[in-house]
Amino acid sequence: MKIIIGLTGGIASGKSTVAAMLKEKGAWVVDADQVARQVVEKGKPALDEIVEVFGTMILQADGTLNREALGREVFANDEKRRLLNQITHPRIRREILHIIKVFSENDPRQVLVLEVPLLFETGIDQLVDQIWLVDVEEEKQVRRLMERSKLSKREACARIQSQMPQTEKRKRSHILIDNNGDRHMLQKGVNHQWEELMMQLNNKTGSKKQDNGC
Repeated sequence: MKIIIGLTGGIASGKSTVAAMLKEKGAWVVDADQVARQVVEKGKPALDEIVEVFGTMILQADGTLNREALGREVFANDEKRRLLNQITHPRIRREILHIIKVFSENDPRQVLVLEVPLLFETGIDQLVDQIWLVDVEEEKQVRRLMERSKLSKREACARIQSQMPQTEKRKRSHILIDNNGDRHMLQKGVNHQWEELMMQLNNKTGSKKQDNGC
């Protein structure tokens, strides 16, 4: 029995920390941000399209994408962000579908975790069995983002507000992982949800074995 989890949350909510904890438990973890970076590598069609829309100002001297420059463009402008998403999201989705196929057919692990910041916006939520949301209060999210990315409060709030509201994500998620406390509390919450998941998988596996009997 296998299961695919969509792990999401707002920017600076702690998704990567939770993903690392789940990887330690034995899950195969795929970071959609890493997939997104591969999609826009130098020489890839997506990067050419991005340059056509945004100009060469979003390139480094070596011709690779300057993610910070592109970020400044799209986080301040809804239309530019929409154009970027039109270029990248279909390609990211195709890569994710390929990963799911490999997992389903060949990988011995029970759990695939797709760490996707824009899980709902890209439609990848439709490809998973469960949605786990890393939940954090906005005040803490703003402070963490300012510290992590050296942003002003205005810049941090603009990036947070460019994403789907947390209240809407909560409504559409199966599991909430509270990350308003310290790392110990976060680990405790992840451990609990993992144990629950293993029980579900073991119960389903046992039921299937019984169904095959006489």
